[in-house]
Amino acid sequence: MCNSQKIVWSLVMISLFETGVGVASVILGVLELQGVMQQTHLSTATPIWSGVFFLLCGLCGLLCARKRTGLTMILFSACCICGLIGGILNIQFVRGYARRMDAVPPLHLASLSLACIGIGGCILSTWLTCRLASSEQQRMFIERELSLHHSVEMGEKVKNMQG
Repeated sequence: MCNSQKIVWSLVMISLFETGVGVASVILGVLELQGVMQQTHLSTATPIWSGVFFLLCGLCGLLCARKRTGLTMILFSACCICGLIGGILNIQFVRGYARRMDAVPPLHLASLSLACIGIGGCILSTWLTCRLASSEQQRMFIERELSLHHSVEMGEKVKNMQG
């Protein structure tokens, strides 16, 4: 069974990877916009938006790994869902544009690849967040049980000292 530290380490690594995918997707989107400035289509800006969501997902993952509170885990899960939706929309728009062109330009193919990788990272990050939340819940339960047990022992000790 994985302990909390291994989950956090995995989350940090995937978050850094997701941040890199986000930056690469934004750069790729800017290159696509520069290449087709005369014929702007909706699909040319989607790598930028999905990249922003992947970048946001990665940064929130780093925050979640640092501060393992319920609020940061919920925020991170929401960012992962937004990244997942952004990646799926990116794939749909780029595929639709490629069908009209009857060919897939290399930048669009790279955009599709990055979106698929980003979607995989979002899914994996969401799963790791659920594992981390479960691990933190177990840790808090054990701490509460130990605290309660300690309180009972202290109560008995005080009672014995008085009696």
